[in-house]
Amino acid sequence: MIDNGIGRALVLLHAFPVDAGMWDAVRAPLAEHVRVVTPDQRGLGRTPLADGAEHPPPDLDAVAGDVLRLLDDLGLERAVLGGCSMGGYVAMAVLRRAPERVAGLVLASTRASADGEEQRATRLAAAARAEADGTAGWLADAMLPNLLGVTSRDERPEVVATVRSLVERQPASGVAWAQRAMAARPDSSDLLRATRVPALVLAGAEDRLMPPEVARGLADLLPNSELAVLPRSGHLAPVETPDAFSASVLDWLARTFD
Repeated sequence: MIDNGIGRALVLLHAFPVDAGMWDAVRAPLAEHVRVVTPDQRGLGRTPLADGAEHPPPDLDAVAGDVLRLLDDLGLERAVLGGCSMGGYVAMAVLRRAPERVAGLVLASTRASADGEEQRATRLAAAARAEADGTAGWLADAMLPNLLGVTSRDERPEVVATVRSLVERQPASGVAWAQRAMAARPDSSDLLRATRVPALVLAGAEDRLMPPEVARGLADLLPNSELAVLPRSGHLAPVETPDAFSASVLDWLARTFD
């Protein structure tokens, strides 16, 4: 976990299958204005999968519990929760479990709906392969075309290398657990319709996994939301277009909370 800056707390929850390193390019500009907390989620990065001898069954509610304990440890009664992709699912799980702890939402490249049968089966197959074979030699190759927009793949070799490194350093056990946890997540549409906290929904214009129309649908669910579509970005805008991502978040925070 990295904790930078002072002032209003913004907790950023990373995507799958990477870790908090995905926030490296936006952490400093954001921390000039707010307190930025970027944890590795359970089983990924430097955070172990198991609390002790055993790990819990795959469930994003367990990750939500980790986030709430982190807030307690940091003395934060409330925070703005930001999540990219899987991190957005975790932010929704926190909102479901403890809405009084959530001051606002920044939801990037994510959706409210649960997986359909085909997507669920794909996740479970990937989890089984990660456990059986590890992740070297296939996971990054399989994920990169969906994680990065065409501009990044064609024009930003340093971004491609960064994301490949982030994917390849994740433990196979954590990858498998996270896939199963995401496959089991509930639909969050009614939850978002009922919340009144301010929300910023961000989409990459070139995102193949969560295209802008998905983000528009997500923003429509939230009664107090704004939508920003970031040009020349795919699924991982904080890595691909960090300046645009940071500017959008800081502008929204300033207009919403200051």
